[in-house]
Amino acid sequence: MDRFRNYDIAFVGLKAGKHDFNYEINQEFFDLFETEQEFFNPNINVNVLLDKHTTFLEFIFEVSGTVQLICDISNDEFSENIENDLKVLVKFGEEYDDSNEDVITINRKDSDFNIANLIYETVVLSIPMKKVAPSVKDNEEYQNLLDKYSPKIIEEEEEQVDPRWEALKRLKDNN
Repeated sequence: MDRFRNYDIAFVGLKAGKHDFNYEINQEFFDLFETEQEFFNPNINVNVLLDKHTTFLEFIFEVSGTVQLICDISNDEFSENIENDLKVLVKFGEEYDDSNEDVITINRKDSDFNIANLIYETVVLSIPMKKVAPSVKDNEEYQNLLDKYSPKIIEEEEEQVDPRWEALKRLKDNN
């Protein structure tokens, strides 16, 4: 965890109340995770607001910036603006538990909390699933192909209902 030390927030010495932390995230941050990303050249600002209470910590992450993506259709590179936020409560207990996505339990003896994974998840979740370059979205030829080959919604005819059931339904509606 030493490589993530820059993302530790030491909360023990902080007074109760709100505290701001800002991080500039670039490719160096994502290289720490040794995973493959669907984006490159990230230029992201992360604002972390810590609201320290006596029995728990409340973190609010606000992510904004740009990443470079590859278009799923044309393979062109394009810049995408991203924004996302995440709210997490950190409470104190006997052992670490992050099974609940909104509440994380850490050991009472801990004096700091590492937010690197939360920043990583917030950024990755802000990347769109469908990556379409603006030049393709505005292209009339693309829209024509999309209209031509997109699945058509077929309205089904109403199923014929047995008249006996209709009579029962009318009785039910009258009561």
